[in-house]
Amino acid sequence: MLPLPDLLRALGEHGSAVLTAPPGTGKTTVVPLALAEEGLRVLVAEPRRLAVRAAARRMGVSYTIRGERVTGANPMVEVVTTGVLLQRLQRNPELPGVDVVMLDECHERHLDADTALAFLLDVRDTLRPDLRLIATSATADVEPWSRLLGDAPVVTGTGSAYPVEVVWAPPDRPVAPPHGLRVDPALLSHVASVVRQALAASEGDVLCFLPGVGEIRRVAAHLGDLACEVLQVHGQAPAAVQDAVLSAGSARRVVLATSVAESSLTVPGVRVVVDAGLAREPRTDHARGLSSLTTVRVSRAAATQRAGRAGREAPGTVYRCWSEAEHARLAEHPRPEIVLADLTAFALQAACWGGSELALLDQPPAAALAAAQAVLRELGALEERVTGLGRRMALMGVHPRLARALLELGAPAAEVVALLSEQLPREAGDDLAEVWRTARRGGDGFSARWRQEVRRLKQAAGPDPGRGQASGTPASPSAPGPVPDDTLAGRAVALAFPERVARKRGSGFLMANGTRAEPAAGSRLATAEWLAIAVADRQTGQASARIRQAVVIDEETAALAVPPTTGQEVVWRDGDVVARSVTRLGAIELSSRPLEGADVREALLAGLRSDDVLTWSREALALRDRLAFCHRHLGEPWHPVDDLVALADLWLEPELSRARRRKDLERIDVAQALRRLVPWSERLEERAPERIEVPSGSKIRVDYSGERPVLAVKLQELFGWDDAPRVCGVPMVIHLLSPAGRPAAITADLATFWREGYRAVRAELRGRYPKHPWPEDPLEAVASRGTKRGGA
Repeated sequence: MLPLPDLLRALGEHGSAVLTAPPGTGKTTVVPLALAEEGLRVLVAEPRRLAVRAAARRMGVSYTIRGERVTGANPMVEVVTTGVLLQRLQRNPELPGVDVVMLDECHERHLDADTALAFLLDVRDTLRPDLRLIATSATADVEPWSRLLGDAPVVTGTGSAYPVEVVWAPPDRPVAPPHGLRVDPALLSHVASVVRQALAASEGDVLCFLPGVGEIRRVAAHLGDLACEVLQVHGQAPAAVQDAVLSAGSARRVVLATSVAESSLTVPGVRVVVDAGLAREPRTDHARGLSSLTTVRVSRAAATQRAGRAGREAPGTVYRCWSEAEHARLAEHPRPEIVLADLTAFALQAACWGGSELALLDQPPAAALAAAQAVLRELGALEERVTGLGRRMALMGVHPRLARALLELGAPAAEVVALLSEQLPREAGDDLAEVWRTARRGGDGFSARWRQEVRRLKQAAGPDPGRGQASGTPASPSAPGPVPDDTLAGRAVALAFPERVARKRGSGFLMANGTRAEPAAGSRLATAEWLAIAVADRQTGQASARIRQAVVIDEETAALAVPPTTGQEVVWRDGDVVARSVTRLGAIELSSRPLEGADVREALLAGLRSDDVLTWSREALALRDRLAFCHRHLGEPWHPVDDLVALADLWLEPELSRARRRKDLERIDVAQALRRLVPWSERLEERAPERIEVPSGSKIRVDYSGERPVLAVKLQELFGWDDAPRVCGVPMVIHLLSPAGRPAAITADLATFWREGYRAVRAELRGRYPKHPWPEDPLEAVASRGTKRGGA
């Protein structure tokens, strides 16, 4: 039961209210008529066209959807889509003649509905303090809406819904989780079996929820032998089918529906709901400008909404095709569209509206909004603020990309734009020009809707191509006479989606935005040199996008959408310097020629960083280690050598200035160049000598590659040396070698070794090397390079 007096009181005292009541209590149809009886003119906004038609029909009032307006008997109430409401607010924000705006089904969190409410709150605060606002929801989670409307009163209706029994009906065997648009056929077969089970176990009609049109058709095929009527209801369904669903039938019915039947609609005769537990959500790859739908598990709130359809007219049953344990793991609510969808249209609406930050339950993600604004700038709709072209685009009632193409090309492009503004039939091919020809010939529901949209767009566009042109956008071609259909289609798609202009590369295509795209196997598009891609998506984990709809074009049309640019490219690529003058169309290379006399320094430095280019001799490696040792233990003014490229100005000049190619770098005498890093005030031989003279007279090379310098020398050459010298104050590590040059001992304290370690080494090695001296007292013995001349 709806507490209408409480609602009227809230509107009178506060100017706004949040109305929550279970499905079937009359929120959508009873409240507007009650307000009209009080002398108030009411505008009801619904998120879906199907709901608009159904609500207006039940109330006998007028309705307006995109391209269609029907006048009803009661002039006090009008039902519109939220998209139409946005258009009216942009044209005249005061909404003359409207006393109350009711935003229905706010809990569904559609982007247009969230945006419209934000605009309405702004209007009420600045222009129409008398405008009354109602937000309605079938869920109990309404506190956020109340706060958003300025702590508006919450009016709660009691449910007249009947009890609904829940039957858990998961598949007997595990099914694959949904991926992208793919749903495991085993699940769809199971859903059809549950429908049969529900028909056998109960009376009344069955309403079955499925994620999309393709799944509806496949389940319908499974049910083809049923004696009852099987209806398919979705956003693309013909009006006659939608009307049949919303009318009581004489025979028993199975209604296969997408989420359009979750709320706002009462399907008469339904006593059973079968829920596949899946829904479709938008996904947007903002970096590549690709949007798609993906299949997700339904939320618990949506599952409750769906179940409620079974209890509107009598006690009912819901069969959930998942387990009770799985239900507990579902998300509580669906994610709001504003955090998932392409925000280009939202960004344009917001830019046209102007003013301060919008009052939204969820602010748009910063990265997604920035990507949308970048698209608008590319389309010429946005500069520092919205342009005149952008304002016209916002009023066209189609996505800004399509509006740009329509305004550039004029009314002749309306048929192509109308195709792109609707979800195409599932059986439509990927060649958009052929889809266009089929739509012209067809007599189905899609063709009828398409013709209706064409009429609207032609009226909106007017006859003059290029009249919407703004600075920064390419001019429309002025070839005399009519433009061939395929050419016009290509121009429209290329202007709407310039970053998706693509050129053949290997087995696929490279788009102007740098993303690879692949046509379907066997597609006629695969042989084209150039494409204008209208619809493409990229599934998670896939490197390339999949081309869904495109038009074959030529290079001239591609250049119309993405004017080519010529620039210098000086880079290190494939192991050498590449210096070219390159003409590109976005990321697509059109032509190139060698570039003489270019500054290649940065490319050479990049090569030094990425490739092993320099010729490192043993001397050069040893010198680098000595320099590193000095920096490590002495600090300034010795330079660090861990990033020699960063010090190129200090040690690689003038060789680097003369170099042009890899071979020039390979010829550099690295050891000689490295000596430039020795500070002018220091002497490397004094700080880190290359060799140390030992008691035998030999000059032994010092190894500086470790933390401490290492001197590897035969033990007999150190007799009489009680301690090794220090280098930069660091004790040397002595590797004492056998006469054969093999390590016999390692010590950093030579004196201790002679006292404590030498005896064991002598005992081990004197029998193996009898010709070499092994004195009892090594400190009194004479160091020797060779064998002994006398006994020891």
